[in-house]
Amino acid sequence: MADSQSNACPRATAGTPNSGVLHVRTRLAADFTVVSNALAQRRGSAVTVGVAVYILSLPDGAPVTIAALCEHFSEGEILISRALRELEAAGYLERRRERLPSGRIRTRTSFYDVPGVRGRARPPGPPPRHPRPLPQPATPDAPSAPAPEPDGPESPALVLADADPEAIAVLTALRRVDARLVLSAREAARLAPAVAEWLAAGVAPREVTELLTAGLPDRFRGRPAGVLAFRLRETPLPGPPEPIVVPRPALLPFQTCDGCERAFRAPAPGHCRTCRDHLTGDRLRAAG
Repeated sequence: MADSQSNACPRATAGTPNSGVLHVRTRLAADFTVVSNALAQRRGSAVTVGVAVYILSLPDGAPVTIAALCEHFSEGEILISRALRELEAAGYLERRRERLPSGRIRTRTSFYDVPGVRGRARPPGPPPRHPRPLPQPATPDAPSAPAPEPDGPESPALVLADADPEAIAVLTALRRVDARLVLSAREAARLAPAVAEWLAAGVAPREVTELLTAGLPDRFRGRPAGVLAFRLRETPLPGPPEPIVVPRPALLPFQTCDGCERAFRAPAPGHCRTCRDHLTGDRLRAAG
């Protein structure tokens, strides 16, 4: 008797989902980072999660400033700053200001894989005089206080107000030539001293604009401010303009007038102008 045949699909293996993602896992022995599910599955901005995972993968001592993160990510300063503020508010990131023995102030950044855990050994150094309190979660009755700027006490508006206005005008007008050259207030304030140095060297604003916009790549790997900073830093300043020397006419030698013996300048001996006028008048009267 022949075996019965069936056109029905075979039943899925027990435990295998019928939809959604299927993980193909590889056991890693090196070059991996442990990330908690609370962070990896955090609701909200994907930029915040990406910045957190990237910081966790870095070794101790690696720079995690906004400028350093902007060089790695394609997002700009606004999104990176917002991600750092969210991580700080959630307890993953902590920034403390410390005074060095030399008197300078530096910012010590700590990143916690589990928020709220403060039991790790801190690096050696004096404690901050005014430690920043941990942010408290907002309640319905009390609005949350605005988070401080991560780059320091000076806001971009104050930094921009101290920059050279003519240099800022040149930088803000670059977008008219290339729409990609949109700079933030902090980027413009950081580039303004170099542009002001060019203007002080006698370079016209139009020439500075041509220098910064000519031959730009089709695609920027990072923020356009990095390309502008490289051009301003690597292009040598023009030397002082050559003085314009107007040749002076050669002085004729002194001659002694044959009539009145007065000294006058002429290429050859003869009469001075007064004697020549008299001689001309005598000749005209004699001829008349």
